[in-house]
Amino acid sequence: MAFKSNTSSPRHEEAVQPELIEKVIFINRVAKVVKGGRRFSFSALVVVGNKSGTIGIGYGKAKEVPEAIKKAVAAARKHTHNILIMDGTIPHEVTGHSGAGVVFMKPASKGTGVIAGGPVRAIMESAGIHNILTKSLGSSNPFNVVHATVRALQALRSPEMIRKTREMKMEEPADEVA
Repeated sequence: MAFKSNTSSPRHEEAVQPELIEKVIFINRVAKVVKGGRRFSFSALVVVGNKSGTIGIGYGKAKEVPEAIKKAVAAARKHTHNILIMDGTIPHEVTGHSGAGVVFMKPASKGTGVIAGGPVRAIMESAGIHNILTKSLGSSNPFNVVHATVRALQALRSPEMIRKTREMKMEEPADEVA
């Protein structure tokens, strides 16, 4: 039984997905108090995207900021998702939840732009969505907001997909109600 090595070079990853752009959403500094003083460590939350419907979210931790960002980018490249974009916006209203974070998204007409704040704006720009209205409700924790946004984008369905699922349900025999 042969095992595939998981140690790929950074050049190989860039060759596979060279068009992905990277945006740092949040960097957190954590201090651990030890006998000799404080030891600092950093965590980074990063989004990568190709501006045409592919996004990935990554989280990395390290003793230095650049190393944390590098780990987060590697994790984001591994966990990419394709999302549905129609005419530079989303096809329908959608709400995403993660923890106490709630993100509401609504399609917008051409010329509206990206009406979003902080973490949601970075994801929309990385995904290639040019016209959208969003509102972040509940928690303002960047991790919850980012995960709620990604869940909402993954829940998008095209009119054809919705039509197909409804037709399948229509073909099933209906139970008679007495």
